[in-house]
Amino acid sequence: MILIFDMMRQPSLMFFLFFNCSLFLGCSNPTEGEKKPPNILWITVEDISPDLGCYGDPLAHTPTLDALASKGFRYNHAIANAPVCAPARNAIITGMYPSSLGTLHMRSFSNAMKSSGRIPADIKLYPEVLRSAGYYCTNNNKEDYNFNLKREIWDESSKTAHWKNRPNKNTPFFSIFNLTMTHESCINNQEKHERLTQDLPEHLRTVPEKIVVPPYYPDTPEVRRLLTRHYDNIATMDAVVEKLLQELEEAGESESTIVFFYSDHGTGLPRHKRWLFDTGVKVPFIVYIPEQYKELYPAELGSEVDQLISFIDLAPTAIELAGAQIPKSMQGQAFLGKNLKLERDYVFLARGRMDERYDIQRGVRSKRFKYLRYYEPKKSFIQYMNTPEGGPLMTELRKAEKEGALKPEGQQLVAPTKPTESLFDLSKDPMEFNDLANDPSMKEELVRLRAVHDQWMKQVLDVGLIPEAIMRNWEEKNDQSIYKWIRTQEDFYDELLLISSTANENILFKGLNHPNEAIRYWAGQGLYNLDKKIKKATIDRLNQKLNDSVINVSISAARALLKHKSPSKELMKVLSSGLKAENEWTRLQTALVLDDFQYALKVLEKQSQNLIDSDTNKYVVRVLNHGLNELNGTSSKVR
Repeated sequence: MILIFDMMRQPSLMFFLFFNCSLFLGCSNPTEGEKKPPNILWITVEDISPDLGCYGDPLAHTPTLDALASKGFRYNHAIANAPVCAPARNAIITGMYPSSLGTLHMRSFSNAMKSSGRIPADIKLYPEVLRSAGYYCTNNNKEDYNFNLKREIWDESSKTAHWKNRPNKNTPFFSIFNLTMTHESCINNQEKHERLTQDLPEHLRTVPEKIVVPPYYPDTPEVRRLLTRHYDNIATMDAVVEKLLQELEEAGESESTIVFFYSDHGTGLPRHKRWLFDTGVKVPFIVYIPEQYKELYPAELGSEVDQLISFIDLAPTAIELAGAQIPKSMQGQAFLGKNLKLERDYVFLARGRMDERYDIQRGVRSKRFKYLRYYEPKKSFIQYMNTPEGGPLMTELRKAEKEGALKPEGQQLVAPTKPTESLFDLSKDPMEFNDLANDPSMKEELVRLRAVHDQWMKQVLDVGLIPEAIMRNWEEKNDQSIYKWIRTQEDFYDELLLISSTANENILFKGLNHPNEAIRYWAGQGLYNLDKKIKKATIDRLNQKLNDSVINVSISAARALLKHKSPSKELMKVLSSGLKAENEWTRLQTALVLDDFQYALKVLEKQSQNLIDSDTNKYVVRVLNHGLNELNGTSSKVR
């Protein structure tokens, strides 16, 4: 690392490396007949938005990436399909929407949990396709694909995996390096940050006084220090990227390797990571293509590319560049290569469970507009979650909230509810502060994008609308992935989409008796979402649903009854049973209801405390612990 920084102190050497050597231009070009398939190198980083010099950020010290962009291509509309790491990585490895596969919820698979996300065995992942095409494929060093991977897909996947390890040096390689020094933990943990940046020269460091604090954060010295850490982490990352590119040059592979650089989602801070705003899903994306493959150039060298791309397009693109056949299962499309489809008009976004909290959201993004659908509007933009709440910036945000010191942009984040849908004009409002959903002049655009959203949900059969507990029960009962099973049950999907979006009490009333339990669940959720007083007949039917054959429906009915101030002993029995359920996601569903309604939690306080001490699902533990802390004014901490 010291060598890297020493080189950065020598501008003449940097200029030679990045503008005159074959790292970028190549020394000679083979003839067309001699041309071999390109090597492909992916350099991924965690938790950064386009906070790079080449994207116009004046505070960023990123000479390596700026040089790469100047001899390559910088994409202006590169979008993560999910705003958090594991689902985003799932979209990349499969070339499919996680919400279509049933792998959207964060940590659908965990060794500490019984349940797991499944994907069908016949769905090919991009390393498998590339290996079949003769590529040596390595992954260094992170997998975390949000499903239970039961087959070997890499030639090597480890901390030492490297394209240099291929047995035959003439074999084309695909190699990915995952850099983690920009992760949110490296902002939040001062010791970790200082260790990572200890060799960073002073001239590459950012000073707090130059930081421009976003209006949704309080402008305090601590917030400025934290944002400074973020930029210093990025500068450190840039030096590591330099080393990876130098390895290509030293091995004589630079002129035959296509290089991709991108982040897994937005910056690891509130309103960025985990949110569907562009701060959470828009990523830096740079591609370098050697001159011998200039027929692949998407634009003039060193220029911006205005094409709209998303993560599900990465796998098809790598396969297309390798000259292999793109599997029909992949829902993305190649954006580089010889056989390209028309440029897409939209990319699609989805958010499900983030750690212990559900907040079902979907989004449609064009180059100009963003449409967001909130299926659970009675939840705040910022729900209490163990991991982010432990961060010092969130601490500053909560402190400012209590003091009434937040600006309107910050107050929006902590408001107790959200709208059911939002519309933003990104060309005029790139930070998405001005919601146009209720603007009469934008009604036509709102209706159009709403229809695009509905069409996409039906096209991919978005199973994220199926409650997680019910989804996993269906998978276990049928011994089949939800992706496969739902395609034998399409007849109910239109009804599911309607019931999860409507505010019509009559429709919701009828939905409570629907033969499909997912629809009955959403009927209860929809009645919970209603602010108006509901009819006595509706209350009576909700009480009947406390005895539903599926406990998740009963819990949904219980939530609605608590909202409309109609508790009962039968209701408390349902919640008590929910805490005892074998299905861990049922226990989480119950815990979330208790966290919202202190009356019910007080009745079940002892049982809840016992679960905090014994439950194997850490998310259940976190939610119940938060609820009891709020109930009793305590500050107990859990894992």
